[in-house]
Amino acid sequence: MTNLKGLVLDFGGVLTTPLVPAALAFEQRAGLPEGTLLKALYLNEDMIRHTEELERGEITQTRWNAAAAERIGVPPGNLMGRIFADLRPEASVIAAARVARRAGVKVGILSNSVGTDPWNLYAGHEMDYDAVVVSEEHGLRKPDPAAFQLVLDVLHMTALECVFVDDTERYLAPAAELGFTTVHAREPGRTVAELEGLLGMPLTERG
Repeated sequence: MTNLKGLVLDFGGVLTTPLVPAALAFEQRAGLPEGTLLKALYLNEDMIRHTEELERGEITQTRWNAAAAERIGVPPGNLMGRIFADLRPEASVIAAARVARRAGVKVGILSNSVGTDPWNLYAGHEMDYDAVVVSEEHGLRKPDPAAFQLVLDVLHMTALECVFVDDTERYLAPAAELGFTTVHAREPGRTVAELEGLLGMPLTERG
């Protein structure tokens, strides 16, 4: 029997399809060289700071769009939504979370937000979980230990009782230091299989 009775999931890239292919598709649509977004937005100190401010709710998505658009040379209107237009729900992981919850596992979401206006990452998704912690609503972002502790407090659980799943590898070590068992989400089938082993139950819905 496993002592793991809680499951904490990142949202974008775990409960959705991966972020990188969506960003690469945007580059193609916009006629940008491959790697433009990585270099201009995620390896640039100013834009890293803006993104962290956005995730903590300190600036709006519209302001982030304007700063990012200036850096990569595209129109700013709904830029975040245009970058991630190809994201879709990741059905197998969503189903696994649903099966786990029906079996008595508490399931929480811990998501670094990218703002919700004009584009809302969470729109159209059922957010029926035992805890939903979105960074901008609390001024806390992963990997801040307080963000992890907040979702545990809402779940009324300890880190030692929980699995944490994220597609961003650098967030896993801080979670492990708090006592979480961690899973790096790289491919949905592999993620579900790892969770089945850790939670000690099948997580595939049967027709």
